[in-house]
Amino acid sequence: MEKMQFSIVINAPKENVWKTMLDKDTYEKWTDVFMPGSTYDGDWSEGSKILFLAPDESGQMSGMVSRIKENRKYEYVSIKHVGIVYNGEEDTSSQEAKEWAGSLENYTFKDVDGKTELLVDLSSDVVNQEMIEMSEKIWPKALNKLKKLAEK
Repeated sequence: MEKMQFSIVINAPKENVWKTMLDKDTYEKWTDVFMPGSTYDGDWSEGSKILFLAPDESGQMSGMVSRIKENRKYEYVSIKHVGIVYNGEEDTSSQEAKEWAGSLENYTFKDVDGKTELLVDLSSDVVNQEMIEMSEKIWPKALNKLKKLAEK
């Protein structure tokens, strides 16, 4: 399983960073860096299903079918991807969906002298050089946008 990690220090308490990162209105602002129109459908409670969505080239909502594996408020969220959404339809059984199943996104919020160190850990079997390069380019931009929103 390929692993990547990104981090940023945000000049705000972790409760504020948590809220800015996960509340839908601000989530849509910082994740717009990944894909304009990014959103989610569901909630962040442990065990719940959540869909991470964005319009594709045809305007249909596509993205990931996921479950919140763990949620320790203001400290840690683990997201387990279980499939994909394509043309507005959930898919957990095709070969492409099965390749994504088991991929994880983990967010750790650490208090550092009144500031927050945010760690983003990604692990997946579906990683290629193009995806690594894209992640290394996009994640820092997204985290910088999150930082600006949380420090307002």
